[in-house]
Amino acid sequence: MLTKFETKSNRVKGLSFHSKRPWILASLHSGVIQLWDFRMGTLIDRFDEHDGPVRGVHFHNSQPLFVSGGDDYKIKVWNYKLHRCLFTLLGHLDYIRTVQFHHEYPWIVSASDDQTIRIWNWQSRTCISVLTGHNHYVMCALFHPKEDLVVSASLDQTVRVWDIGALRKKTVSPADDILRLSQMNTDFFGGVDAVVKYVLEGHDRGVNWASFHPTLPLIVSGADDRQVKIWRMNDTKAWEVDTLRGHMNNVSCVLFHAKQEIIVSNSEDKSIRVWDATKRTGLQTFRREHDRFWILACHPEMNLLAAGHDSGMIVFKLERERPAFSVSGDSLYYVKDRFLRFFEYSTQKDAQVIPIRRPGSTSLNQGPRTLSYSPTENAVLICSDTDGGSYELYVIPKDSLVRGETVQDSKRGIGGSAVFVARNRFAVLEKSSNQVLVKNLKNEIVKKSPLPVATDAIFYAGTGNLLCRAEDRVVIFDLQQRFVIGDLQTSFVRYVVWSNDMESVALLSKHSIIIADKKLVHRCTLHETIRVKSGAWDDNGVFIYTTLTHIKYCLPNGDSGIIRTLDVPVYITKIFGNTIFCLDRDGKNRPVIIDSTEYVFKLSLLRKRYDQVMSMIRNSELCGQAMIAYLQQKGFPEVALHFVKDERTRFNLALESGNIQIAVASAKEIDEKDHWYKLGVEALRQGNSGIVEYAYQRTKNFERLSFLYLITGNLDKLSKMMKIAEVKNDVMGQFHNALYLGDIKERIKILENAGHLPLAYITATVHGLNDIVERLATELGDNVPTVPKGRSASLLMPPSPIMCGGDWPLLMVTKGIFEGGLDNVGRGAPDEYEDAADADWGEDLEIVDVENMQNGDIALVLDEEEVHEENEEGGWDLEDLELPPDMDTPKTSANARSSVFIAPTAGMPVSQIWVQKSTLAAEHAAAGNFDTAMRLLSRQLGIKNFTLLKPLFIDLHTGSHTYVRAFSSAPVITVAIERGWTESASPNVRGPPALVFKFSQLEEKLKAGYKATTAGKFGEALRLFSSILHTIPLIVVESRREVDEVKELIIIVKEYVLGLQMVVKSKEMEGKNAIRQQELAAYFTHCNLQQPHLRLALLNAMTVCFKAGNLITAANFARRLLEMNPTVETQARKARQVLQAAERNMRDVTQLNYDFRNPFVPCGATFVPIYRGQKDVSCPYCSSHFVVSHEGQICTVCELAVVGSDASGLMCSPSQVKWHFVAVILLRLEFALAKQEIIMFLK
Repeated sequence: MLTKFETKSNRVKGLSFHSKRPWILASLHSGVIQLWDFRMGTLIDRFDEHDGPVRGVHFHNSQPLFVSGGDDYKIKVWNYKLHRCLFTLLGHLDYIRTVQFHHEYPWIVSASDDQTIRIWNWQSRTCISVLTGHNHYVMCALFHPKEDLVVSASLDQTVRVWDIGALRKKTVSPADDILRLSQMNTDFFGGVDAVVKYVLEGHDRGVNWASFHPTLPLIVSGADDRQVKIWRMNDTKAWEVDTLRGHMNNVSCVLFHAKQEIIVSNSEDKSIRVWDATKRTGLQTFRREHDRFWILACHPEMNLLAAGHDSGMIVFKLERERPAFSVSGDSLYYVKDRFLRFFEYSTQKDAQVIPIRRPGSTSLNQGPRTLSYSPTENAVLICSDTDGGSYELYVIPKDSLVRGETVQDSKRGIGGSAVFVARNRFAVLEKSSNQVLVKNLKNEIVKKSPLPVATDAIFYAGTGNLLCRAEDRVVIFDLQQRFVIGDLQTSFVRYVVWSNDMESVALLSKHSIIIADKKLVHRCTLHETIRVKSGAWDDNGVFIYTTLTHIKYCLPNGDSGIIRTLDVPVYITKIFGNTIFCLDRDGKNRPVIIDSTEYVFKLSLLRKRYDQVMSMIRNSELCGQAMIAYLQQKGFPEVALHFVKDERTRFNLALESGNIQIAVASAKEIDEKDHWYKLGVEALRQGNSGIVEYAYQRTKNFERLSFLYLITGNLDKLSKMMKIAEVKNDVMGQFHNALYLGDIKERIKILENAGHLPLAYITATVHGLNDIVERLATELGDNVPTVPKGRSASLLMPPSPIMCGGDWPLLMVTKGIFEGGLDNVGRGAPDEYEDAADADWGEDLEIVDVENMQNGDIALVLDEEEVHEENEEGGWDLEDLELPPDMDTPKTSANARSSVFIAPTAGMPVSQIWVQKSTLAAEHAAAGNFDTAMRLLSRQLGIKNFTLLKPLFIDLHTGSHTYVRAFSSAPVITVAIERGWTESASPNVRGPPALVFKFSQLEEKLKAGYKATTAGKFGEALRLFSSILHTIPLIVVESRREVDEVKELIIIVKEYVLGLQMVVKSKEMEGKNAIRQQELAAYFTHCNLQQPHLRLALLNAMTVCFKAGNLITAANFARRLLEMNPTVETQARKARQVLQAAERNMRDVTQLNYDFRNPFVPCGATFVPIYRGQKDVSCPYCSSHFVVSHEGQICTVCELAVVGSDASGLMCSPSQVKWHFVAVILLRLEFALAKQEIIMFLK
């Protein structure tokens, strides 16, 4: 069984496949009907109007309808496009078991526990016939696929066949009065239009299912007597043919397969059984562990079955349909109907070559699986799953292309898979011993070679090479040299497709494609939601592949797309130009014509063949949103402009490509405020102030326009903008412009006119305008505001701009490849732009023509307004006043036009150079590449907890850069600081980053830690030592000697951290647990400490144990202390006193978990002794020891690494990297010399 789809749900009682779409209906015991797409594995819809279990469901074969029947006695007809029930048919008086549409007429047949079968007209929504005769529940009723028959199965132990020919005649010509009369009496007496033709008796218990053969006069039935019976019928009678026994419980459902001569049955014994319909023997049994089966469905067109069980359903097929084939040059060899066939691509000649042996086994899936062909020897290897994996070797005779009927002598063998690896050699996989047997054409073993990985299949990988598939990887293995050429981690690979030049390989998994080179160096991975079926390489190096529904392409960089859709799955064998040759599931060769323009265009862009791109742009019909989006994504918006007619899309593409001329032309066509705003933003980014001014004028954005004049230093126009604001009675705009200009009198005037006399008075006072101050004081009277004393005022003037007026200077560069070729892209945009002076900027404003007026002279507005004021009275009439246009639309200079050219390629950032040149984590962190730094630390030291390292990473990154301010309007410039930089250093050679952490700093911290330990400040000492441990992974030193010192420092600090943790824990135990306090004090004395600290530890342990009455243990510590010759006399005297007291009374009051005679190391987490010989695990970074139960947890000493994980070791110096490479080279040389000596010895 090949499972294609599986669901988890309530018990499934009814199933139905859609005839055209990849859909299946499942009716559940919970009353829900589910509509699934079994190809995508998604739930499309659910229908839940039934009250109680739904036992029957069926799709109409042409209309968007399905019918359902349930335990609520209702038959419902649904429209799945409208997602609702259309109507309900009522008439049954008990549970409805099955429902089915007629294949031709508008009929529905239903079977019910009310012992009747009803036929309904779903168009007229009436019952047209009631079939009575069964005297128990009717479990199923089905139409014959072609004839006017209905078969029904009942718990009365019979199968009945009903003739509904009269009903058909009545439906076709319902004019007969007798038939009309019978229709009236149908519900009461049973109609004469459906009569029992046969009653089949033979089952000993109730019959659950009966169904017709699709073409032959056969019926199959299954019953509670656990038997499956086959019945034959003719025009006059029906009889039992055979009984199939094997089920261990009630047979729920049974049917004939639509495509093969087999019978499929399922049962409450939790099994599905497959039977040979001609030999009437069991072929295969599939079992579930906990679920009983209830229903089966067969797809009307495809080789698919579905089965419903207690916890869901499965969609499956019984045998693989992919034909075994092999391509060699212009020829294709493939297997069809037990014959080896030959197809020639150039002539499309198809011929039968030789018949092949049928498998002796009767089980399913024993057909040919793979085929391998040797063109020089004209030999074929055919592999199948027979006997757990076997192969057959055929040598095709010279006259093979004539039809041969006799089976050729073949050489057989057992093996997981077999492929030709040379002209007359083939390799066979022996799974039991995981080795490859190389055989000749006589089927004799020539060579045996063990494989480097546990292999379950082998594929051809060039002469003498094999591609070996393991569960999670593939390797290329050289059979001659016996070494691995390439290794790649993958999901489970199903098929391997090599390019014609053997330079590239595609590894096809169920839902992914991996492209790699001939040494399995990964290039790209492609993921598909629908199953991948086959693939082949075209002449351009593009991989063309098929899924269940599409032919698609994959470019070398991983970009993919759809070429065309498929009605049925096909298997690509060869690609010639625009023709794809495929094999379908029936073994027929089908040429498929495709349009390769899209992927060839993308490939040309990828390979920078711009001449070809230009040719395709001019001559091909390339269009569509997908192509535009692709060109944008790949950085070719100027090319995308060629395909676009929509002005809004053209505008966005022009902005993206920096083509201001086209953007202006499109903005004029669109003429919306939002687009003018975007144009202004882009023009401002390019420094094209003329276009910015033009855009702001079109949108009448006076505030931005004023600010533009301010930053460009155009004070004349800024003063005119102030007068415009006055004319428009825009008080805030007028005040802002006065503020920008530093015009004090104007500001005071504005404040006076607005009625803010106190503010005007203060402004005049601060700026020393005494005459105005006196006038305003008179007006204010007693309300004169007071000005603070002792403050010095200064005139607020805007700063002078760095560059006054004009566009920014732009770099002159060579035109891009597409600029000259696509000059017509703008469709006259520059001309339109130059004529933009004719544009209507104001609604009712007449502008006189003035020569060479740059960017529109705003004085014109003022002249106009003065005339207006003189000739009319009654105040300002400014409702329609608009800002006038420039007399000449601003023209882009030569410099400005260069803005659409391709800019020079930016150099590689220093941080990227640091990452590429270094394998040290500290330098990666300094470059800001925290991700690779963490990966390096994880690989080298097993570090997984990076929370404590985060601030150190940030310090390294910020400390290796400095930040320089340029202009006030420009962003801050980041400058990388290099380690060991000098003025004489070459500017083209980048040194490593400067690091803020140095080894000397750690030495200072170590001394501070020693000092704190001596002073008994254990918390502070622990913090200092832990800080050293956290910093060491990010230290870089230069010499090998310093590397050794760093490693030594790790051991020293680790001992102190572990010891101090035990001391702190011991202090917590004081007064709570005397035994644990003594143990921790004792373990502390076994840490590798400095002499003064070890003496203090021994003194502490001796004191604690003596006070607790453990005199033997205290004496041991006293002896160890005296052996160290303590320099402090009080320590020695105290030790001697304890020793004397202990000798008088040698006993321990309490038993401690401590044996000073047996060497041990303390566990870093539990603080218990791990004695010599006991199993333990250690931290890969600090080498602290732990009990086995702590494997996989974060080390409690360094708080960084995972206990027991694999790690390569600390890398803290560039010299280590060099020595690593040297060591590898020396090892390889040593290996080569040893190999040479062995060969010489053997000779």
